[in-house]
Amino acid sequence: MSQKPTPLSGFPELLPAERVVEQQAIDVLRGVFELHGFAGIETRVVEPLDRLAKGGEIDKEIYVLRRALSDPGTEDESSDLDGRVLGLHFDLTVPFARYVLENSGKLEFPFRRYQIQPAWRGERPQIGRYRQFTQADVDIVGQGELAFHHDVEVMRVMVDALAALPLPPVSFQFNNRKLIQGFYRGLGIADVTAAIRVIDKLDKLPAEVVAQQLADQAGASAEQAERCLELASIRVADTSFVEQVRALGVEDDLLDAGLTELAAVVEGCAAAATDRVSVEANLRIARGLDYYTGTVVEIFMSGYEHLKSVGGGGRYDALADDGKNVYPGVGVSFGVSRTLVPLIADGVLSGSRSVPSAVLVAVADEASRPASDAVASALRARGIPCEVAASPQRFGKQIRTAERRGIPFVWFAPTGDDGGHEVKDIRSGDQVAADPSTWSPPDSDVRPHVVLQQ
Repeated sequence: MSQKPTPLSGFPELLPAERVVEQQAIDVLRGVFELHGFAGIETRVVEPLDRLAKGGEIDKEIYVLRRALSDPGTEDESSDLDGRVLGLHFDLTVPFARYVLENSGKLEFPFRRYQIQPAWRGERPQIGRYRQFTQADVDIVGQGELAFHHDVEVMRVMVDALAALPLPPVSFQFNNRKLIQGFYRGLGIADVTAAIRVIDKLDKLPAEVVAQQLADQAGASAEQAERCLELASIRVADTSFVEQVRALGVEDDLLDAGLTELAAVVEGCAAAATDRVSVEANLRIARGLDYYTGTVVEIFMSGYEHLKSVGGGGRYDALADDGKNVYPGVGVSFGVSRTLVPLIADGVLSGSRSVPSAVLVAVADEASRPASDAVASALRARGIPCEVAASPQRFGKQIRTAERRGIPFVWFAPTGDDGGHEVKDIRSGDQVAADPSTWSPPDSDVRPHVVLQQ
């Protein structure tokens, strides 16, 4: 006896109307990225396990690929995989770094790339964190060097992209690793890297606990810890942070460079801000990953602070290194699934209908189906999505079928020598004469669209 399948947690599957939301969001992101001249790429879903390792240590959350009937740990397991153990990629940065190295001789630098793909991570599923999820990354990578103005460009591209999505208000919160490293160095902190890691915990721990950890882990005095916390408390929507940092009395060349760069990023992105997308300098943002060397950003969504950031990124001076060239870059990643799935589950976002069809062409009887098919062909030739009724039920039932599916119009072809074509807007009840070679629905009805519940 067959049984209903048991769902797998952490692998979200969307219903058709929900899939409309994801598809249109991806289309919007792709459109904005390409408008700014970024080329789309897609990398393979697997990488050698040693490449996926972090600092030489294998992450226990990596999914490993092997044949179902092979013996784990034997030559048989990897005989068709070039002798290497492969894992599914857990982000898009690792495969992108490998892609740059493999294709460096064929790419033009600076290389402007976007990538929208699923990734896999074997962690405990929870709201906003899934075992399979889609990310959208945008990066510019140089060969040997990469001018700073690309930092501003990449960040602004993502501001433009999220401003084009029907999301609740989002906030881009910027900082600069040079700024905080220079500040700690100017203060005389013994272990600057440890200090950055500790400050990155401020959203999780009370200030007094962070101050104690600065002393224990970074060798900071009580006065130095207090200055670090004062720096981390600065959060403004303009470049006034420069004066506030200067007022703390710390001097360092790296600090000066960081202040200049952060001011440029904030000014450049603020010009693209809208009523739903804001830009801030938040000197608490550190991003714990070690490879960030300049600009850093975290993206937060209003009302969904429990998700933590829905995107982030920054400047890295060594995305990849082939022994001859170093490839610096700057990029931002947006969590498509992390953002959209909770919004869909909460009813904040929905698709206007579950099918692409704008028109259901009614069928009076099977003998008249060819005439209905001809109407559908005429509409499709002009880019109007439609479908022909599955069976010649009473017209009232066919209208109710369209209503259930969210199809806004029903077309009635003439069934005899008398009469003509008519189309009915089932929402208003209006029914008018129409010519399948010239009639078009309103632009807003041609395709399903995303509905944002305010």
